[in-house]
Amino acid sequence: MVKRGFTLVELLVVVSIIASIMAIVLPAFRRARLQANNLVSMNNQKQITSAINLFANDNHDRYPESVATIGYGENWNWADPRSLTGPRQRSPRLHRSMSAYLKDYITDPGVMFCSCSPKEYKYLKQSWEAGDNWDNPETLNPADPVGGSFCFYWNYKGVLEEQNRVFQGPRDQSGGRRQSTLLVSDYFGYGNWRRTPPEFGSCEIFDNATEESETLLLSSYWTASGTLEEIPEVTLRAGYTDGHVESYSSRDAIPMKVSISSDGKTPYPDGVGPGIFYIPANAIQ
Repeated sequence: MVKRGFTLVELLVVVSIIASIMAIVLPAFRRARLQANNLVSMNNQKQITSAINLFANDNHDRYPESVATIGYGENWNWADPRSLTGPRQRSPRLHRSMSAYLKDYITDPGVMFCSCSPKEYKYLKQSWEAGDNWDNPETLNPADPVGGSFCFYWNYKGVLEEQNRVFQGPRDQSGGRRQSTLLVSDYFGYGNWRRTPPEFGSCEIFDNATEESETLLLSSYWTASGTLEEIPEVTLRAGYTDGHVESYSSRDAIPMKVSISSDGKTPYPDGVGPGIFYIPANAIQ
């Protein structure tokens, strides 16, 4: 029997069929991978809320202090709520790293990372294990901060300018007057100092977003241009003191500014500092 090769026309037909199949399969694969990352991220937040409540059970119902601060003694202010390790301890009684409080409750540092972010921070594991002794080997500063991809709100204060009030994160499990029940959320914000002119940023990917690469101190995230009136549609997640984690839309969120005063009443000036952080509307009581 005489064997013959494919003709050019037949090869083009085969290539066309393969291309058509790939056009169908690849989007489905991307959606499946995104859904898997969403489930992992939600589970990470569940583990964080569980760890925080276990810590409170062992510490007279109190949540750990926030490490998102800058300064020492009486002279300090609030910092980016994504902080996993601060630049230094605010006082000898307080830790500068979140892991110093939670290492016994969270043994896998990957839990502190949003799986939908572009990539995990290079030194996440090492910094988590080092705790208060973390010293980035690539810098000369012996007390480098570490910024993650989730926002952590226990014992945190921020400025809610639209409500003319201070956001108060939960101090303990029992709650209190004007105290939020929000413990952790995906990062979604605007105007971070890493981008000029101001842009939107999120650990969740959204339309037209590109990667903002990590620095030696901060995790990577997704970013895209726009004005405050053009909030992109992003599905986000948040965990609460009762342990549940729920989804919400970026369009159903309230802007919060980082405070340059310890009382949480004075925001950083526009265009300066970490920018705006959007929190779920139901986190405001």
